Amino acid sequence: MTTKEKQFAQTINDNKSTIYTVCYMFSKDADEVNDLFQESLVNLWRGFDGFENRSDIKTWIYRVALNTCISQDRKKKRSPSVALTMDINLFEDRDTDTQQVDLLHQRISRLKPFDRAIVLLWLENLSYEEIGQIVGISTKNVSVRLFRIKEQLKQM
Repeated sequence: MTTKEKQFAQTINDNKSTIYTVCYMFSKDADEVNDLFQESLVNLWRGFDGFENRSDIKTWIYRVALNTCISQDRKKKRSPSVALTMDINLFEDRDTDTQQVDLLHQRISRLKPFDRAIVLLWLENLSYEEIGQIVGISTKNVSVRLFRIKEQLKQM
């Protein structure tokens, strides 16, 4: 294993929950989340040499994973597929907390990809400044957009 491969493996190991969280916000289907995760890893590997440490590595990883998921989401909407599912999930948890989380996830998934990304980063407890750096908008704009997104979620 080369030094580059070792560095990449360590970086991914340190940040895999971040990548997975981003992917989960774009799909609740486990297979699709895994596909998004794999696609994100491919894009991270392709860009790894080009990362110049101008920002925090975690910011760069968020940005690559978000862009990957948004791109895949757009492709999916252009060519919809029919999912094959079972009518019952024997492992489904139906307590009140799980139902509320499911409802929130459903509402967030109805947001536009850019707004979904902002909410995801906010739910990850990132500062407005960090969110702005990741998505490429000002801190003030993050604040305004989050307020509007919260209002939109309440109306759903």
